[in-house]
Amino acid sequence: MPEMYFDVRWPDGLTQRCYSPSTIVEDYFTPGAAYELAEFVERSRTALGIAGERVREKFGFFCTGASDQLARIERTAAAYGDIGGAKVTVESLTGADGSPR
Repeated sequence: MPEMYFDVRWPDGLTQRCYSPSTIVEDYFTPGAAYELAEFVERSRTALGIAGERVREKFGFFCTGASDQLARIERTAAAYGDIGGAKVTVESLTGADGSPR
């Protein structure tokens, strides 16, 4: 599976490198785009859910890396839930080899 990373900047400026076991995240995130907090979490759920299922189709088991990453995103997002208008910026999408997408 072609792994990818997406680097995000949270509302307080904290950055986080996120993992996906599939390039599907390219269909849900655009480098440089800022997403409302709830929209970012929902896009992450969808993209990482599809990515995990793609692993299941190929290898017979759901990707725990995708579900673990989603749990980290949801935990981090919960800390910003009380901030009105909070946005998350996707700073970059990169391949497993570090090449920009």
